[in-house]
Amino acid sequence: MSTLNSGSANSQGLLQRVFKLEEHGTTVRTEMIAGLTTFLTMVYIVFVNPQILSVAGMDIKAVFVTTCLIAALGSIMMGIVANLPVAVAPAMGLNAFFAFVVVGAMGVSWQVAMGAIFWGAVGLLILTIFRIRYWMIANIPVGLRVGITSGIGLFIAMMGLKNAGIIVPNPDTIVSIGNFTTHNVLLGALGFFIIAILAARNFHAAVLLSIVITTGIGFMLGYVEYQGIFDLPPSVMSVVGHVDVKGALDIALVGIIFSFMLVNLFDSSGTLIGVTDKAGLADSNGKFPQMKQALYVDSISSVAGSYIGTSSVTAFVESSSGVSVGGRTGLTAVVVGILFLLVMFISPLASMVPAYATAGALVYVGVLMTSSLTRVKWDDLTESVPAFITAVMMPFSFSITEGIALGFMAYCVMKLGTGKWREIGPCVIVVTLLFVLKMVFVDA
Repeated sequence: MSTLNSGSANSQGLLQRVFKLEEHGTTVRTEMIAGLTTFLTMVYIVFVNPQILSVAGMDIKAVFVTTCLIAALGSIMMGIVANLPVAVAPAMGLNAFFAFVVVGAMGVSWQVAMGAIFWGAVGLLILTIFRIRYWMIANIPVGLRVGITSGIGLFIAMMGLKNAGIIVPNPDTIVSIGNFTTHNVLLGALGFFIIAILAARNFHAAVLLSIVITTGIGFMLGYVEYQGIFDLPPSVMSVVGHVDVKGALDIALVGIIFSFMLVNLFDSSGTLIGVTDKAGLADSNGKFPQMKQALYVDSISSVAGSYIGTSSVTAFVESSSGVSVGGRTGLTAVVVGILFLLVMFISPLASMVPAYATAGALVYVGVLMTSSLTRVKWDDLTESVPAFITAVMMPFSFSITEGIALGFMAYCVMKLGTGKWREIGPCVIVVTLLFVLKMVFVDA
């Protein structure tokens, strides 16, 4: 008995030293609870990401495993290398852009599209190495950043509504309302309201519970086939290493690569600042301990993710749920990573989840992402018009790239037309010129 107690004390002492728990005013128990909380709020990604990427023709079972793997490895690296309570996983928004636009609408093979993600991640890593990343964040106007985030949210929500059958194509009106007497529409809508109501009541695992309930109802109604619960992880060889790095070096994909890089830059950097600020680790300028290490981890995770067959990886805003219950160190992220490794053994259960069961999660993510529109200066048209154009043109043009491009151009036009040209920073000018050159020489 004394030997067991001694072993437990030694392990706790090791964790104290590695993660500096006392220095951060936390304990092993608190960090483990925080890790479990974060995991429950973001584990939905292992069901949603494979559903989305399967639309591009990727093996849904293999993507389930690679999603678990990159979330586990990225989170564990973030915990050990940066000692931050921030978990990482494949990003919502860019996975939909990859599957529905680049592969679906543009007809690019998923291997080449994954190559575009790879080069976007490499670009992000280069920006991090040369310390250009935060210069870009600081010099791109808030309105444009908010427009990009909100536009992706609208795009994701549109995909969720489509997957549930709530909106359907119509040759006369472009889109119209679906048939509300069908099971997929009813269960998709039910799933969304389960999430919204539970989230409003501060229930951290709202998304996961919604997926479980809607899938369970579908099973009882005979629309879902039982395939088991536990099994060894399926093979990932159908997706690992199939990224076409050379094929992605096509002039026609330059805008796509740049979009992957730019969106990942805003998404991950903004999340890192937000979560560390909530944890009391960031200063008034948004800087936090081990910032350099954290930026390297999320950049390298994205490069690795594209190689093993999943979309761009980013820090997850759901990490704030773990922080809210006391998570302050990297031990929180390590716990999340270990739990993602364990999830790989429930692949039969994951393959049972239908598209309508995850549709509510997509719409809910859209709600969260568009909430940032309150930060736009709506009384200043030189700020609100570019933000509006950026946001609405993503779903309307069915392209994140075009939404970003038109938003930057609108910003320059509005500032020049109103005599406020001095407010156009060098970063905005460079990005706008790149998009103009793309439209003139690539899209023409």
